[in-house]
Amino acid sequence: MQQATALSTPGWGQEIRATLALAGPLAAANLLQMLTYAVDVIFIARLGEEELAASALAVSLFGLVLWALTGLTGAVAPLIAEAMGARAPSLRPVRRSVRMALWLAVLSGTLGMGLCLLLDPVMRLSGQAPAIRALANEYNTVIIFSMVPMLMAAVLRNFVSALGRPIFATAITGAGIFVNAIANYAFIFGNLGAPALGLSGAAVATIITSLFTLAAYVLAIRFDRRLARYRVFGRWWTPDWQRMRLLLVIGTPIALTITAEAGIFGAAAFIMGRFGAAELAGHTVALQLAALAFQVPFGVGQAAAIRVGYFYGARDPKGVMRAGWVALAIGAGFMSLTALAMVLMPGTLLRIYVDPADPANAALVAFALQYLALAALFQLADGVQAVAAGALRGLQDTRVPMWIAIFSYWVPGIGTAIGLGFFTPLEGTGVWMGLATGLFFAAVLLTTRWNRRERLGLTRRTGDVRVTPPVPGSS
Repeated sequence: MQQATALSTPGWGQEIRATLALAGPLAAANLLQMLTYAVDVIFIARLGEEELAASALAVSLFGLVLWALTGLTGAVAPLIAEAMGARAPSLRPVRRSVRMALWLAVLSGTLGMGLCLLLDPVMRLSGQAPAIRALANEYNTVIIFSMVPMLMAAVLRNFVSALGRPIFATAITGAGIFVNAIANYAFIFGNLGAPALGLSGAAVATIITSLFTLAAYVLAIRFDRRLARYRVFGRWWTPDWQRMRLLLVIGTPIALTITAEAGIFGAAAFIMGRFGAAELAGHTVALQLAALAFQVPFGVGQAAAIRVGYFYGARDPKGVMRAGWVALAIGAGFMSLTALAMVLMPGTLLRIYVDPADPANAALVAFALQYLALAALFQLADGVQAVAAGALRGLQDTRVPMWIAIFSYWVPGIGTAIGLGFFTPLEGTGVWMGLATGLFFAAVLLTTRWNRRERLGLTRRTGDVRVTPPVPGSS
């Protein structure tokens, strides 16, 4: 058996470079994924307003379920990282973790498909027009078949990233944009010899893109020497119930945290709709810009979970400390820049989505500019809470952070939004102040928990074998 080598804790400069090397490709992949969704909107919009509205309704539920289940199966990342840090070679524990995560992707994805079929009763309860409901159901009953391959691809993305190949995530997501565009062009409008399926064709394009992405990860793993030696597809039928239990214990709180966070922004949209169409439109545009900026600290948080997990597995509290604080500094630094951009050039940012000079957009732009000023205030908090949550996930600490998120978003967060929105003249501005309040509470509480990790015993684990964690891009 290969002997474990002594861990040499990276210095601050080394840790910064390693975190950037991992976070950069992951953040880029997140941004490219948003571009993939934008391609869908561009093509569907050409069908008409009803089709675009119907797809938005379907995606609102489908996206929430998919995002939550991606968090559930994403528990594989800290497990892989722990195994890499704890022993060498780590082939068996990594292989078993990935195998069970793929099982979980299939099982939870199948359940998620069933949940998405509740779209029709949800639309009926919310009073959607019959024509919109019919189109949304048509789209929904097709797109749900992309859920399982999407979740499986997300598991393999975590695997390649934890093994130092995050660039594969960027390249595969980028290639998926072109596949998605070609498939939309073909199946929506009947080009390239494909049938003209209209809105259903967009859902077919999503399925094709998800299968392409999954196949690309399989091929990348098969032909990369470092990744292939783990044989993650070997004996795929063999269960490991202990690993499955660990995935559920770590991943379920992550899924619930995501649901809580997505829920408050969904609730905010419904509240904004009470104030008028212009307020809701301005809210949507400003929130899209905030979401675009969030993809970078979200990628840093993913990197933090892996880097912290390496040192957690190696029982190296100094390495844990440096990995976490470096990630927090990177996330906060980037969001400080985006906040500055929102203050200094909001009009330029708005041009990504609308034409501020068009008189028809005057009311929308006026509200969006107000909300962007508030978005600038919570950029720092949003980035810090995302990275702090990722660092804690590297310590496999997810249950208490889940309760922190639920409390922060749904007590001071939505409470402030309702209070200021409905009971003061602030209306939409008050709602955004509520969103900022929830994010600030989450950032402070999660960072405090991270800072107290030693006193809370979060860094303790059994075993004492150490290895040097892999650097992204190394073989």
